[in-house]
Amino acid sequence: MPSAIPSAGLLLAWYDRHRRRLPWRAASGEARDPYRIWLSEVMLQQTTVAAVGPRYARFLARFPSVEALAAADWAEVAEEWAGLGYYARARNLHACAKAVAAAGRFPCNRDGLAALPGIGPYTAAAVAAIAFDAPLVPLDGNVERVTARLHAVQEALPGAKPQLSALAARFMEDAAARARPGDFVQALFDLGATICTPRSPACGLCPWREGCAAQAAGIAAALPRKAPKAVRPLRHGAHFLLRDAAGRVLLRRRPAKGLLGGMLEVPGTPWRDAPWPAAEALPHAPLAAPWRLLPGLARHGFTHFELEMVLFAAALPDAPTPPGGEWLPAPEAARALPSVMRRLLALAADA
Repeated sequence: MPSAIPSAGLLLAWYDRHRRRLPWRAASGEARDPYRIWLSEVMLQQTTVAAVGPRYARFLARFPSVEALAAADWAEVAEEWAGLGYYARARNLHACAKAVAAAGRFPCNRDGLAALPGIGPYTAAAVAAIAFDAPLVPLDGNVERVTARLHAVQEALPGAKPQLSALAARFMEDAAARARPGDFVQALFDLGATICTPRSPACGLCPWREGCAAQAAGIAAALPRKAPKAVRPLRHGAHFLLRDAAGRVLLRRRPAKGLLGGMLEVPGTPWRDAPWPAAEALPHAPLAAPWRLLPGLARHGFTHFELEMVLFAAALPDAPTPPGGEWLPAPEAARALPSVMRRLLALAADA
């Protein structure tokens, strides 16, 4: 395995010519806003740049500063986050904004950032490097891939992470990287996203191709290796879509802690291993109504399990509001609900 550190100057020269224009990325010579950088890093966790771009702009328009986010009600934050998934991020985002606003600024180093709610080792390193030019290399999927190929690391992920982290940290031994840490880290991100891609890497265009062990061995596309994923268990739920005379939809807010904490949902049963026959599901309905089971299933994949849901629908012209319930017009409900619950609305629309 080669031990030479690739030239940071070559990568930075490539980056200066080909850097991506991203809404959270400061232009050359422009001051970097740690709020925007932190927000983008949180949004990009488990989500693509293409999906985050428009949502980031909308979120920033509603909460233009960390102080504005800290002062917002949780319901506003939850509504704006709906559809982005991994909803614990939104809870932590709101808590972190409150902590930063109370302190008057973001910490400028990795340890201070890591002490904030919801900021783990990767995000702390990324914000410290990009916003404050700390000489750190955060290990995201792009950096893992570039590093694994550069050094032809054969061990599979996730077991290879410690080795890849140690190898990536050595990039900062180059004086050119230490002179521009924030740009160097973003150059690594761009290299992985546009050249050293998961499939069919464009090795002929790579500024580091001459020193890449995987390219020399003809195995770049096969790295990094990944351990087989475990089969996710299947769980089942039953939900109840109730409309009133005005066409509003009855929703309720989930408990603050746990999966989808604090988000709105279509009322329903707990999710369990066995399907829900109507006789077992109907006692969980929010109100007595002429419920009918709609054809089909709504399916959604979570990190640790797959979910299948059946949907009962009913209309009550003068329906009361049950404890914990709230009525929203259907278009507003569609915007406020997380993705898993939107699948129920889609199932109802198709029925």
